[in-house]
Amino acid sequence: MTTTIAVKEESGFFARTLASLREVWDDLAGTERVSALKPDLNDRDLSTVRKQMAACLEGKGGEVSARQRAAALGQAYLSLSRDGRRRFLLLLAEEFGTKSEQVAEAMRQWQDAGDEGARHKAEQKLRTALTAPRMALLTQFNALPQGVKFLVDMRADILSFLREEPSLKPLDADLQALLVSWFDIGFLEMRAISWKSPASLLEKLIEYEAVHEIRSWHDLRNRLESDRRLYAFFHPRMPEEPLIFVEVALVNGIAGNVQSLLDESAPTGDPAAANTAIFYSISNTQKGLRGISFGNFLIKRVVEDLRRDLPNLKTFSTLSPIPGFRAWLDSAIAEGKPNILTADDRKKLKEAVGTTVSKGQLPKLVASDWSSDPALSAALKEPLTRLCARYLVREKKGTSPLDPVARFHLHNGAQVERINWLGDTSPKGFEQSCGMMVNYLYRLPDIEKNHEAFAADGTVVYSSAVKSLL
Repeated sequence: MTTTIAVKEESGFFARTLASLREVWDDLAGTERVSALKPDLNDRDLSTVRKQMAACLEGKGGEVSARQRAAALGQAYLSLSRDGRRRFLLLLAEEFGTKSEQVAEAMRQWQDAGDEGARHKAEQKLRTALTAPRMALLTQFNALPQGVKFLVDMRADILSFLREEPSLKPLDADLQALLVSWFDIGFLEMRAISWKSPASLLEKLIEYEAVHEIRSWHDLRNRLESDRRLYAFFHPRMPEEPLIFVEVALVNGIAGNVQSLLDESAPTGDPAAANTAIFYSISNTQKGLRGISFGNFLIKRVVEDLRRDLPNLKTFSTLSPIPGFRAWLDSAIAEGKPNILTADDRKKLKEAVGTTVSKGQLPKLVASDWSSDPALSAALKEPLTRLCARYLVREKKGTSPLDPVARFHLHNGAQVERINWLGDTSPKGFEQSCGMMVNYLYRLPDIEKNHEAFAADGTVVYSSAVKSLL
């Protein structure tokens, strides 16, 4: 959902943050420096990095020396190009992993242990043999100022290389295991963000927003008005970096169009008079935390906070994008899936465009600028809405819905409440979902029941209105 870390580091506050980190680590490294490296990390420089990694693991000297060596190595990594970082990570993955012969010997000793004491000792050796040496090095980075953020961004780099470099998978697994333990939900703090929050934080919201682009500071201020709420999760070791944030509109009734919801010229509503909280954007900000889920906890915490402060709120719903629908539709037609267009659909489309429209012509038709054509829009409304309901509720991979946003909310215990025709008329909205959006309803008494049903066998709970479309 977020853009790549590499792109972000090239501009704006990401470049300033990187420069600041280099400066802090430069001071910390002291005399423990890695000689200047070529950005692409040639073979000679690779040997230098290998020696520095080994020195970090040897642990000579005290704690201060260890931090200096780790800071120098981290600085070296930050100085590299994308290809240089790839070579750095491959070195860490391939030469500082577990040793099969050590594991085999530890297993033999465990199997041959004759009594409980010997078995316990052998278990300790086996546990040590199964722990890659690089884990100690990664933990050293964690102890540095901004070290957790450094490791999160390092994992983002690893993820970007995995397809071309599958040998990085063990390193990714090791780093993910560390991050899972460090980012336990119990360590996270939820904060409400307002227009009075630090400008540096507000700037990050603009950069990180991944669902509905924040076009200007005026747009951001509109999203932080009194009839809006914005909440984010933070980690104590990354206090100025939001991990995930959710934007909420306080309205009357379930909203069905995001352009109306974000209209900067609309009057500000009275939150005390609102009966509905609409979650209209949820953005994960750290690509390196992929696979570490805390979005469901954020929504539940936000609901608790809103109910406490605004007891008049009775309905909690999303206004969500459907990012995979258009791609699924094109694929379904190409694969020849049945029941795409009915005879009545074809009749209405023929009347709208003046010629017979086949199933295979539908992708080209919806790719054109049809929303401003009332006749064509009316003819497309029924088949596209019906197919969207089918995509959200019935089209699955295994037991899980194809759509990633649907998986997220249904796993959290929501139900598919309503499909909104022309709910997002932005270019992105048409490209992703033919302009449609969906409301997922969090009916508080049913959340746990819905979650359990979905977790058990992928059961999707949906409203009677959605059922009528199916």
